[in-house]
Formats: sequence, structure tokens, C-alpha cells
Amino acid sequence: MKKIGVKFKKNGKEYIFDDNNNNVKLGDCVIVETEKGQQFGNVTTIFNKEIEDKEYSKIVKIATKEDIDQNNKNIVEARNALNKATEIAKKMNLDMKFLNADFTFDKSQLIFHFTSDNRVDFRELAKTLAAIYKARIELRQVGARDKAKVISGIGQCGRIICCSNFLKDLDTVGIAQVKNQNLSLNPNKINGQCGRLLCCLKYEDDNYNFYRENLPEVGEKIKIGDENATVISLDILNRKYTANTESNNKIVVEVPFDIYDKGK
Repeated sequence: MKKIGVKFKKNGKEYIFDDNNNNVKLGDCVIVETEKGQQFGNVTTIFNKEIEDKEYSKIVKIATKEDIDQNNKNIVEARNALNKATEIAKKMNLDMKFLNADFTFDKSQLIFHFTSDNRVDFRELAKTLAAIYKARIELRQVGARDKAKVISGIGQCGRIICCSNFLKDLDTVGIAQVKNQNLSLNPNKINGQCGRLLCCLKYEDDNYNFYRENLPEVGEKIKIGDENATVISLDILNRKYTANTESNNKIVVEVPFDIYDKGK
């Protein structure tokens, strides 16, 4: 059976569903069955090649004009619910900053995302909201990177930040990538809008691993001719390093490409 990719939000994660003989086309609005109930989404991919053979949830139907109108109504009501939740949380003295709210298409569930510096006991808030909206309430506390994904913004590169533009999943980024790329540990240069390490540090890390092959580390003791020397800097992508000899001469050493290029 034909498989399709569906997104519930413009910059959200893509999920795979069975077409279920609906003959959907790219860009169609569809109703799908999920573990949270029925959801409204957009077809973003038609898979022409074989993908993992397992059971996928099915498309219920292609959305009608009435379904599209209902979804638009749900979006407006979710915004109102967000304001209401903020108001009630404030009265309850809960340290919560709400980011967004979403109804499932069938309005069986209302999901809120919020941030907080502390662990929050929101049980009473959930009960109050459930009584108002007659739906199952889910309150999810998210981190700084998820917050940046929702709010969006402009990154250091002058482009819309990756997490809110095209990244489907937020990969783990560690200080090892910073060191591997010989970058300054200045937080203003290596941290994103969220205050965490830049997601884009992952993009070129494999290349840096490749170009680092056989290069020494800064501070490493080496021999240049008959002299002892210490490596004082690296130019990784150009395959060069600078060493300071015992006689205080700075020497730039280039490591030829044919020594390390395993692909040739």
C-alpha cells in the first residue's frame, strides 16, 4: 500500500501513514488516525520507493471544506484556551510560560506546551481546564531548544533558525563538536537563540573528522627535522598546522592530501 508523509504543523515533524486507497496527492489536507485521536494534517511527501515494512496508521479521508473550516475553528479555540490557561495558572501562582495550545481534530484532547525554570505541579490546573473544555488535557514542559523551535527567530547567520525552519528532529550537540572544529569557547559565538550549542555544529562535524586525520593536536610535542617543536595552532580544513621550535621559529607544516584521502 502506498505510503505518504504528513505534517500537522508547517515546520513540524513528518509522520508516515498508509494511503488507505484514498489516492491522496501532494499538498492535500487529510484526516488521520493517531494514538491521540483524529488529527488534521497536510501531505508533504509521496513515497515512491519502498520504506520499512511495518504497520502504519491509515488515512481516514481527504479533508472536505467542512473539515478545513472545522480545523480553522479549532485553531482559534486553541488560542483562546491558551489565554485562559495563562490566566488560571497566574491565579494559582504557577510558574509557567505557555508557548502554544492545540486541539486534536476531533477535540478529544487539548495539548499545551510550556516552559518553567522549576518542576510544576499542574494537576489542579489540568482538572480545571478539563472541566471547561470537556477534553483530555495534556500539559508538556519543554526545554529551551523546543521553545526556540516554537518562537523562531533569526540566527547569527542572518537566516531563520534551523530548528523552526527545516529540522525535523533536534539532534544532541556537545562540546566535543566545538573542540573538534577548533572553535572558540565564547558562548556568544557557539550558542544559539535558545542559549544552547548551535544545531549547525553537527552539519560539518564529519568533514572535520575527515580532515583532522593524521593532524597533531595543539600542544603536542613533535619533531621537525632535528628540532623539537610544539604545535601552537591548527588550520584543519587546509590541512596545516603551525609549530614553534626550540629555537623559537614558527614553522607552518602542510600535510599533503594524498596521505589521508581514503576516498582516492
